[in-house]
Amino acid sequence: MQVINPVPGQRLVEIGPGQGAITLPLLQACGRLDVIELDRDLVAPLASQATDIGTLVIHRQDALKFDFRPLANDGTIRVVGNLPYNISTPLLFHLLEQADCMEDMHFMLQKEVVNRMAASPGVHDYGRLSVMIQYHCEVIPLFGVGPGAFQPAPKVDSAFVRLVPHRQPPVELDDPEQLGKLVRQAFSQRRKTLRNTLKGTLSAQEISTAGIDPGARAETLTLQDYAALANLVTQRSNRDTL
Repeated sequence: MQVINPVPGQRLVEIGPGQGAITLPLLQACGRLDVIELDRDLVAPLASQATDIGTLVIHRQDALKFDFRPLANDGTIRVVGNLPYNISTPLLFHLLEQADCMEDMHFMLQKEVVNRMAASPGVHDYGRLSVMIQYHCEVIPLFGVGPGAFQPAPKVDSAFVRLVPHRQPPVELDDPEQLGKLVRQAFSQRRKTLRNTLKGTLSAQEISTAGIDPGARAETLTLQDYAALANLVTQRSNRDTL
């Protein structure tokens, strides 16, 4: 709660409140809280616990398909959640698509996922998730949480992370969607070089034009490198359509 620091008047949204471990303290601090919970068996107990605390709005929907923008009401929302480990990566990508309406996000995740989110080029954990998260947000790992903090205890360590969406993108892109496509392709075969993984999208000569070694592997490139390659693809596509 201290790292989230909720205050009255803020629009907070919790993903997967479960039995309400942090739901009720958040509601007490803000007076109103939107929660997204798919399990119908948890909805009634949550509503009952919140009766005398504040306004709890329960959206019984799948978070992977949920549209967060209407909750911002032309402002911003703060998103909190203990994300299910089995869907954490696709859920993060879904949230990134709507990051423009979010002030910040605080999540409990598998420690391995947080390491990947915060990883730098050249390390094993660096991958597609690293590049795309860092394009959209500042990644701030906060603290680790051992298995003993949960009942039942999972077989993995967890970590709490703060994501703060960039108000100005850290790199210039002619087409942000192209970045996602290129990064996905580059990391589709991690052990191969860019010359091979990007074949059909960029030639070795075009990769060299961006100042990047075609013999390099995907995990060695920076976000700036990927932006330069994505812009090459977009610019060539624009020329071809003239």
